[in-house]
Amino acid sequence: QVQLVESGGGLVEAGGSLRLSCTASGLTFGSYAAGWYRQAPGKEREFVAAINYNGASTYYADSVTGRFTVSRDNAKNTMYLQMNDVRPEDAAVYYCNADSLGLSTYYSGDSSRHDYWGQGTQVTVSS
Repeated sequence: QVQLVESGGGLVEAGGSLRLSCTASGLTFGSYAAGWYRQAPGKEREFVAAINYNGASTYYADSVTGRFTVSRDNAKNTMYLQMNDVRPEDAAVYYCNADSLGLSTYYSGDSSRHDYWGQGTQVTVSS
């Protein structure tokens, strides 16, 4: 049974930092690209960042470029999202996912094609 479990969410002050983790089990994580999406109340789910299977390539939404960094440690079956200079508009539930087809699915913008999803972790930003 494949599971992706997000952790590290919580309350952060505007301008502060937070690191999210996504730990995978039940799959060969190092064979999958992985990514982060977020959904704020009343808004559609949006892409945040993605990383290819070995960490050599990354892809970011314009809204987080320069502030967020996605990374992974395949030995720990874990992906991270380092969030710096957090803004109120970053508040959302953050979801991780995995994709067997690599970064191409993230480039396509069709999130329904990803293979596996986590349950999400809440990020709240105080201003």
